[in-house]
Amino acid sequence: MRFYRIRRKKGFRMKQEKIAAKKFGFSDKIGYLFGDLGNDFTFVLSTTVLLKFYTDVMGVPAHIVGIVMMVARFVDAFTDVAMGRICDRGKETKAGKFKPWLLRMCLPVSVASFLIYQSRLATLSLGFRIFWLFFTYILWGSVFYTSINIPYGSMASCISPDPMERQSLSTYRSVGATLAGTVIGVVIPLFAFEKRGQAEVMVGGRVTLIAAIFSVLAILSYLLCYALVTERVRYENPASDLKQPSVFAMLAGALKNRALISIIAASVMMLVAQLTMQSMGSYLFPDYYQNASAQSVSTLVMTGGMLLAAAFVRPLAKKFGKAEISSVAALFAGLVSLLLYFLRPQSVWHFILLQSLSWLGLGIFSMVNWSLITDVIDDTQLRNGVREDGSVYALYSFARKMGQALASGLSGALLSLIGYQTALPEAGVTQDEGVLQGLFDLSTLLPAVGFLLLALILWFFYPLRKQKVEANVRALEALRAKNEPKQEK
Repeated sequence: MRFYRIRRKKGFRMKQEKIAAKKFGFSDKIGYLFGDLGNDFTFVLSTTVLLKFYTDVMGVPAHIVGIVMMVARFVDAFTDVAMGRICDRGKETKAGKFKPWLLRMCLPVSVASFLIYQSRLATLSLGFRIFWLFFTYILWGSVFYTSINIPYGSMASCISPDPMERQSLSTYRSVGATLAGTVIGVVIPLFAFEKRGQAEVMVGGRVTLIAAIFSVLAILSYLLCYALVTERVRYENPASDLKQPSVFAMLAGALKNRALISIIAASVMMLVAQLTMQSMGSYLFPDYYQNASAQSVSTLVMTGGMLLAAAFVRPLAKKFGKAEISSVAALFAGLVSLLLYFLRPQSVWHFILLQSLSWLGLGIFSMVNWSLITDVIDDTQLRNGVREDGSVYALYSFARKMGQALASGLSGALLSLIGYQTALPEAGVTQDEGVLQGLFDLSTLLPAVGFLLLALILWFFYPLRKQKVEANVRALEALRAKNEPKQEK
């Protein structure tokens, strides 16, 4: 393994200096896993619990919660891109360009997440509760989460230049997200609900305590990521390169980048499917099936599907290509979701069994999607002659947040549309039959649409097929070999 400090001069003419660094290995993989574990102790908590918490505990109408989440994502249009450019323009430190942000932001992002779930504020006016949601959610997601997630995601291309090692990082990152989702998905249904009358009711004080625990775990995870991961490939921009195009010019250029636009659209559809399954599960199991604890079992089944995907995704990706296997897996997941809609299992265990097949299909794309964006970064460098890991990743991250907002906004708006009553759970009364059937429809049809559109985008529009990715790898290797300094005799 070779390690380089790269100073870009003009286009692809780069001066490279070999620097000392330990070989890429398990430490980097497990460290990168802990990074996304830290991310998702707050992110998955928001996608799984926040909508249910604010409708049932805080008494905020579902469509207002969805609107707040969507507005926050438009704020991210500025903060994500700004953070990406800050990373690209930032100076190298001994630890690297991206790692220091893990130390700077791990405490603020965790505290901000905890502030969102303050159940004692439920007795205050509705206007204040809406303000508190908006203020804390923006502070957490648009400011602090952006400030740690953009550097963390951008760091992957600097840990190793090798595409298969990056695939390993993507897999371990997805495993980290899966583990966080498993812990949250098991703990919340088991400890945050209690039986009142005919209904399973979320208890606000318990959610507040759980949020505090997850915030502490997030901090510890970020610190472990910082300690275990090594940045090996260093990109240093001379002063002349700091005069980068404006944000609008960068966005205009991105619109011409078919690979970037395609992977952004695919990720948005994936998040619509995944987050709808997660957020609607908080309503489907306690309300439709009247069995909140079954959601814990569903989460464990989801974890099994994700880990099973992790076990064989690398050999499949190596043989057939990452985009190719992802499109087939998404098509399979979409068809399973449609089958659930038409079968409408009356047994919660039959529902979980069939839904596990959707989680397996989702797991394939989840395990490779982070390495897909590094493929896009490489392709963009070869096309434009500029290496902008932070900026490209920032656009990708913003798009993912738009997918999160779309899922939350749709879920909130459609919950209101089907007539979901926020006051009934607290009173221990079940929803009307029409509302219950609507909950089932939302839990199956929205994921089906997301999965099927994801499959179509990857198959027909995403241009970086297996052969193209391999050609880009060869081109970049030739470039590095050409610019590697010759050893003195």
